[in-house]
Amino acid sequence: MAIELVRDYFAKFDMEGKIQEFEESSATVELAAQALNVEPARIAKTLSFKKEDSCILVVAAGDTKIDNAKFKSIFGVKAKMLSPDEVLNQVGHAVGGVCPFGIPQDVLVYLDESLKRFDTIFPACGSSNSAIELTCEELYTYANGQQWVDVCKGKD
Repeated sequence: MAIELVRDYFAKFDMEGKIQEFEESSATVELAAQALNVEPARIAKTLSFKKEDSCILVVAAGDTKIDNAKFKSIFGVKAKMLSPDEVLNQVGHAVGGVCPFGIPQDVLVYLDESLKRFDTIFPACGSSNSAIELTCEELYTYANGQQWVDVCKGKD
């Protein structure tokens, strides 16, 4: 189970106790915000995109959308999301619990600047009913972030 991979990953940093699991689903930004009793923008959603024969992850604030022009200018390809099967096969987490932790080393993680407006944010932890509260610096470290990017636009 993917949450066990994430729990094992965080155990290396003595952080596994910070993972929160909920009775209810946290599979969408709205559901996660309700489960955590926080504004949806503080949910750090992890989006999976095709890049040649592999994929990249972009972690962004819950109230944003990918700006296609910005994405192409940074990554050199059109923003094309993976299918749910591709996400599971390439990232190891199912849609609804996708996160940048406990993933294959060849999957590169980028963090969107939209997250930096918050002291802490809440990414998922590999299941559709989990999250962890992290600072932006902690997220960058534990996600093995490649770099901060600006590829999102505010929610319309």
